[in-house]
Amino acid sequence: MEIFTVRNITIYLILINLFGFFIMWLDKRKAIKGSWRIPEKTLFIITALGGGIGTISGMYAFRHKTKKLAFVIGFPVITILEIIALVWFAVQAKI
Repeated sequence: MEIFTVRNITIYLILINLFGFFIMWLDKRKAIKGSWRIPEKTLFIITALGGGIGTISGMYAFRHKTKKLAFVIGFPVITILEIIALVWFAVQAKI
């Protein structure tokens, strides 16, 4: 049984992006309440694991971290690099 199928990768990307969106909502909610926050490093890790579309969407939907240059530039750069890598691997594998 092969793990890295197009179907499995698609499911993974959908789930990680939903999680990224949710985590941005959760961190914004915690910020408003003044409670314990999700570390910024964790937000970047989720983005780097393929959740860039979700974290970027959440960032703007909830107006969270939009004044921090590291996020405004970092999330899109990570996401673009991942898309380029994904396309490159797809071309190499002739998918």
